[in-house]
Amino acid sequence: MITITKAKIDDLDKLVDIDNMVIGSKNRRNIIQQSIQLEQCLISKEEEEITGFLIYDTNFFECAFISLIIVSPSHRRKGFASALINYMVTISPTNKIFSSSNRSNVSMHKVFEKNEFIRSGIIENLDEGDPEIIYFNELPTEVSLFKRVKAVVQR
Repeated sequence: MITITKAKIDDLDKLVDIDNMVIGSKNRRNIIQQSIQLEQCLISKEEEEITGFLIYDTNFFECAFISLIIVSPSHRRKGFASALINYMVTISPTNKIFSSSNRSNVSMHKVFEKNEFIRSGIIENLDEGDPEIIYFNELPTEVSLFKRVKAVVQR
């Protein structure tokens, strides 16, 4: 069973290890730590094992922006990214949620589309020859309110 919770500082080393498995570097440690401290980092677990994480903020035109979704290689294509996104939607501090992925990341595009995100734009020149595709999801006010109340009750 997949569970999603807010990350705690005790999770930091495990999250950095998962990030290192995916990108081959531990250079995002400070970003992950700051996100945990700001309570803007969610983790997915299967039983007690951390399987992935999501980082977000509200600095993108005052809208929620999912800046990073990482799932450990051994847990990919098992619903962890979708579970993280769905939970984020329930707790989002804004009705508009944005995210992005390189054009070459076909798997992530499928995850966004499966979770009712639509393409919203493109940014050139971040990674040479691999533009960033922006995704968007907007919750109707009544759905947003219902999901947020439900999320609070479940905590």
